[in-house]
Amino acid sequence: MSGYAQRGRIVLASASPRRKELLESLGIDFAVIPADVDEDIGAKGPAALVKALSKKKAEAVATGNECVIGSDTVVYARGKVIGKPYTVENAIKTIGMLNGRWHTVYTGVTVLYKGEASTFAEKSRVKFKRMSDEQISAYVNEKLPLDKAGAYGIQDGEVVEKYAGSYSNIVGLPLEKLTKTLKRIGVIYGND
Repeated sequence: MSGYAQRGRIVLASASPRRKELLESLGIDFAVIPADVDEDIGAKGPAALVKALSKKKAEAVATGNECVIGSDTVVYARGKVIGKPYTVENAIKTIGMLNGRWHTVYTGVTVLYKGEASTFAEKSRVKFKRMSDEQISAYVNEKLPLDKAGAYGIQDGEVVEKYAGSYSNIVGLPLEKLTKTLKRIGVIYGND
């Protein structure tokens, strides 16, 4: 663990266990308060969408001077934004569309602190392995990736052939850029 010192209370506005694990890796204390927001906001383009949703999530749980971190991740492939599949059938269809191809993962992050919002989007590229229909079905039925954008988790180690960019961004929270933002606004410090 990195073990940063911190000022004040930090809240993660997400129910994602993967985002929680990533934030825990910084060695800071934080509370988890999932944001329940309407994700149909009509933003144009994947970067604009995840930035707008991350801000909406952070604002939904903010109550005072605490630092709130909101985040949203989508997969962008073949000109379409791909979110969570929610059903086994949709997961199989999504992985079939990504099968053997490159796609882009966008994660938007908003850090709300003392009434100011710092919002950014990070993108990484991912290439899927070539899989048979049977392999796709077995992966979905074993891993049940219904709560993951693009119907997969890179951390599973089963469907991704290679990637370019931030690994933690693909998981759902770009730690490198988030850490820089938290340091810049004075929420965490030390460990340099």
